[in-house]
Amino acid sequence: MYRLLGADFHAYIVGGGVRDMLLGNEPKDFDIATNAKPEEVKKLFKNARVIGRRFKIVHIRFGREIIEVTTFRANHNPQNQIADHVPLRQIRGLDSAHSKSGMILRDNVYGDIDEDAMRRDFTVNALYYTTRNFELLDFAEGLTDLNNKQIRIIGDAEDRYKEDPVRMLRAIRFAAKLNFEIEEKTNKPINDLAYLLDSVSSARLFDETLKLLIGGSAQRTFNLLRKYQLGSYLLAPTIEAFEQGDVISTNLVELALRNTDQRLAQGKSVTPAFLFAALLWPVLKLKLAASKNQNLHPQQAFQQAAQAALMEQLDYTAIPKRFTVASREIWELQNRLQRRNKQSVESVFNHPRFRAAYDFLLLREEAGEELNGLGQWWTNFQNGDTKLRMELIAAVSKSKKRRGRRRKRNPSGVSE
Repeated sequence: MYRLLGADFHAYIVGGGVRDMLLGNEPKDFDIATNAKPEEVKKLFKNARVIGRRFKIVHIRFGREIIEVTTFRANHNPQNQIADHVPLRQIRGLDSAHSKSGMILRDNVYGDIDEDAMRRDFTVNALYYTTRNFELLDFAEGLTDLNNKQIRIIGDAEDRYKEDPVRMLRAIRFAAKLNFEIEEKTNKPINDLAYLLDSVSSARLFDETLKLLIGGSAQRTFNLLRKYQLGSYLLAPTIEAFEQGDVISTNLVELALRNTDQRLAQGKSVTPAFLFAALLWPVLKLKLAASKNQNLHPQQAFQQAAQAALMEQLDYTAIPKRFTVASREIWELQNRLQRRNKQSVESVFNHPRFRAAYDFLLLREEAGEELNGLGQWWTNFQNGDTKLRMELIAAVSKSKKRRGRRRKRNPSGVSE
């Protein structure tokens, strides 16, 4: 900010950084708004990189931190209207463009701070702070809405959602994160316009889903997604599985979301692969149940069900392959964790996904699934020395032999 100000530009911290400080929370990051054009910002900072076409911004890297710098935006030229489904490559050369349905396709028209404030999404994100005279500027009664604990969109809600349907998801995210209510006019069109998410790329919807679920309020967010139609455009398979009434599987999802919030609150990392393994577990269970009448080998049935669960979710959000592969490995290891002979135990214990699979196993037990103390066995195995580990494996082997002898003596399987 001081460097921009020193070069006779304006510079403000804007959005979430200001909002969170005013609420007494620790901001996750800081965004800067300025009247300097992206190219002018880049000249001032050797560590700067201009990114984006639809919405051109500058990333300035300081060590591991990235400061995002945006130039003040103005309203679009209403004549730059493009037919729906026209490829973006055909609008090169335009600073602004929007589709006939109202969606912004390119947003690089620059203006002043007053115009910029009115282009922002919600009032609580239109607060600007500068070190020049240490001023806080409020253009849209954002301070009032902070005090009233409400999320209110700037301008006409229907028009703003049509410009960018992801704003509906942002309304949900901020309401959950801040524990605010969504103001009535902001809330009213959401269900009617949820279908607009169909026009958003599945890659962007994946990014937005992650923001929704790893922002520290995953439980509240998921409940809001189920309340609104929006959830059907992000996590439809999971939400539909919830309606089937499998209590244990739904418990597992809720526990996974709660644990995600707790880990983030403790400053720990969260892996999207584990999160999606949990979110899609009810879907996998339903598909496994449906395959029982197909006379498939258990391993084949599992492979088909896992593939089907992942492919169904990919119709909604483009989960990167590295995450789908890891989620599938977590599922596959659930079966392998039950085979506790020496060779199998060593193989599973040395698997790179063992820890995630073990945590998932504990989650299944906590959700109410009866696994005959399997989680505790693996806990003891990890904490034990070599001698104890061999004893644990031997005990399982003896138990299996005793069960085998009993079955031989009583082939009917009926207790005597």
